[in-house]
Amino acid sequence: MHCGHATLQYTGRGRCMAALVRVEKTEFLFPVFIGEVAHVTAEITYTSTHSLEVQVQVMSENILTGVKKLANKAALWYVPCSLKNVDKIMDVPPIKYASVEQEELGRKRYGAQKMERQETKARIEDVVPPPPNPGQHTVGFSQSSLIHLVGPSDCTIHNYVHGGVTMKLMDEVAGIVAARHCSTNIVTASVDAINFHRKIIKGCVVTVTGRLTFASNKSMEIEVFVDASSLMEAGKEKYRAVSAFFTYISLDKANKALPVPPLKIDGEEEKRRFEEGNARYLQSKAKRLAEKERQE
Repeated sequence: MHCGHATLQYTGRGRCMAALVRVEKTEFLFPVFIGEVAHVTAEITYTSTHSLEVQVQVMSENILTGVKKLANKAALWYVPCSLKNVDKIMDVPPIKYASVEQEELGRKRYGAQKMERQETKARIEDVVPPPPNPGQHTVGFSQSSLIHLVGPSDCTIHNYVHGGVTMKLMDEVAGIVAARHCSTNIVTASVDAINFHRKIIKGCVVTVTGRLTFASNKSMEIEVFVDASSLMEAGKEKYRAVSAFFTYISLDKANKALPVPPLKIDGEEEKRRFEEGNARYLQSKAKRLAEKERQE
């Protein structure tokens, strides 16, 4: 069972815990500024036998001008687990769809995310420490790690880490990597799918590591891993709990995009990761252009 965030829910078939297993690609469309009001709406848009998709939108409102903007949107996948036995996955009551087409689109999204989750699990890699005195703009130069002891304030009432806590730590590490590479102000542009492979419980020590995998002229892709280990049970090995790709851009003092220094590649593994990152970059760019054309 993969588990990232837990919250008490009712399925009509017994009390359960909703475990976050995946956050789809998240686009940060507009920033939300201090003093603005954030309106968050969520809706269940698809259910399978053992999982459900929740579509979330964040609207920002300037209370002085009344202007509202769509700031952020994402799809989250949850799995219901029994409160009596968290390893037991419960059935999800079906929802009614507005049309057959809507249900079919949801089924396609479900199949795609399931396949991607399995592929991500298959390519889990060890994190290699950077070499001593790495050169500037190399992968090792900006690679960064953060160690965090999971405490009560990080967890739900069932002692599992909130998904948002994990994502915040991942974003912080990715931001450090981006800043070290550029030596400028940086900002998160998007987050590729976040996969929660295994649950993290109170008392674990998590090591969050970020490394550059790809850089274009205007953006950086940073792979972030979360590895967890028990502080009290020394015999248990460290395990990969969460993984994701973050995209950052470099900004000047006027918040205009700056060119990103080229990433210096060393070795076959870095070359492979760079080529895979380039493929994801081109795919994402093609999707944005296609969506723009549809809107026009």
